[in-house]
Amino acid sequence: MSARNPRRTLATRVTRTFLQAVTTADLRKKLLFSLGLIVLFRFGANLPVPGISEPNVRYCSGLADTSSSPLAEVYAMLNVLSGNALLHLAVFASGIAPYITASIVVQLLTQVIPRLEKLKQEGQAGTAKITQYTRYLTVGLAVLQSTTYVELARSGNLFPGTACSAVNHPLVPHATVFTLATMLVTMVSGTAVIMWMGELITDRGVGNGMSVLIFTSTISVIFGQMEQIYLTKGRVYTLLAVMVVVVVIAFVVFIERAQRRIPVQYTRRIVGRRMYGGTSTYIPVKVNQAGVVPVIFAASFLYVPQLGTALFASQAHPHAWVRWVDSNLSYASPSRLYFALYFALIVGFTFFYVSITFNPAEIADNMRKYGGFVPGIRPGRPTADYLGYVLGRLTAAGSVYLGALALFPMIALHLIGMGQQLLVGGTSLLIMVGVGLDTVKQIESQVQQHNYEGFLR
Repeated sequence: MSARNPRRTLATRVTRTFLQAVTTADLRKKLLFSLGLIVLFRFGANLPVPGISEPNVRYCSGLADTSSSPLAEVYAMLNVLSGNALLHLAVFASGIAPYITASIVVQLLTQVIPRLEKLKQEGQAGTAKITQYTRYLTVGLAVLQSTTYVELARSGNLFPGTACSAVNHPLVPHATVFTLATMLVTMVSGTAVIMWMGELITDRGVGNGMSVLIFTSTISVIFGQMEQIYLTKGRVYTLLAVMVVVVVIAFVVFIERAQRRIPVQYTRRIVGRRMYGGTSTYIPVKVNQAGVVPVIFAASFLYVPQLGTALFASQAHPHAWVRWVDSNLSYASPSRLYFALYFALIVGFTFFYVSITFNPAEIADNMRKYGGFVPGIRPGRPTADYLGYVLGRLTAAGSVYLGALALFPMIALHLIGMGQQLLVGGTSLLIMVGVGLDTVKQIESQVQQHNYEGFLR
């Protein structure tokens, strides 16, 4: 019996799934609907905000791509989530970042505030109420973020470390109150439109809407960065960067598909004249149960000292702490301390996030209520302890995987002199591969469901 190539099998499955989806009328409509909203999303990410000087913005953003300023490094993560819309002051400049932050904050508060935890347990009605709170918080964060962008553009500090200023290259030539208010309202409305488009893709399209939009933003930034490497470094370095990306993608695909299946057996119950239970299933526990959230948390935490030096410290006469931050906690010239802190923060945030999103006691209690048990483990507290033990070991491996994924592209590209050209490369690739795999799974499940419906008819 010959062993099959897993890569060829995965590629064949993906190709067959998309061919079946295109030939199915209902799925084809969903794919075209999602594609149309993606095109609209990219159009808004390139449409300039009214009131700015587009030539000056284009010139200054080109200089910022090669800047090693600490604040420019802070922009890198936000620029990935906005699909290059931030540094071009587009309508969707705020991007998806406010929604991601609001979702994480609400999810954390659900574990702390009893009222939100009760709403979560109420089913669909409670989930709708939590979603409404997330929307309100998203708009509030969008107002704060857009106000910061507008003020930085007005004062000429949006592109630090460059020759651009409010005098020689003004981004907002006529900075009146009406113009600034129009820019603010446009950016906040852009975030609301992005949130609306994401929900439309979820309801009427294919895949999770916000994840699809994040995937679109990430992949657009990666291709732009590859082009920048080709223009500045040449073909050899571009091929090396492509090799690094391909190796990381293969590694991510292998780990993201890995999971531990905990078997669960349900006892037979007789209710009236019907018999329930008696089936066998499993609880899938992924190696990377936390996703990309710990990497974003760790990167944002390390950006705080750099942001402080850029906003509150004097660059002409820097203090000792400013020099220490620039030499030890700067992405442009990372030190061993930077790599060690980054890795430790990713590991810590991974355990923290998994502990609040995966509750072994709750899962064990639900299994006990419906007559389920893990073979060889008593229901109740022993099952919860067993699930916690398995989750702890998988989380340890997953945290090391996330740390290695975040550090490997940074170290590899810095060794060949291209660290600044591919900012947050590991995070971008994890988002791209993770969302791509989830979307393919959803398309495949819908194809199978449609085939079953046709068979029953």
